[in-house]
Amino acid sequence: MSISESEARVMQVLWERQPRSADEVVAALVGHSDWAEATVKTLLNRLLNKGAIRASKDGRRYLYSPVLEREQWVQQQSEGLLQRVFGGRVAPLVAHFSERGQLRPADIAELKRLLQELDDGQ
Repeated sequence: MSISESEARVMQVLWERQPRSADEVVAALVGHSDWAEATVKTLLNRLLNKGAIRASKDGRRYLYSPVLEREQWVQQQSEGLLQRVFGGRVAPLVAHFSERGQLRPADIAELKRLLQELDDGQ
């Protein structure tokens, strides 16, 4: 399922708390975007049509909840980035961040821990 950057911002609001009405989604995005209410409702409709969210009637309004799980979306995005930019390999990705000084000591320690866990599991 392809989710645009704008749609992902709306999804993030729904992943944080659900269900939410369109007005609640608009309010949650105040300060994070300059979108008009109509824009947010258009994004909600796109997400509905894609099957990423569902709507349930609550009186005169609809409440929106995600169908697409955040973890599933993160996996799709990360695998897509890895394939497009690094040929599906993780080592060049880590090297890229390392070469640009974007790995903090805490990041390096966590990577070492993860590698050790992988090594111990084999």
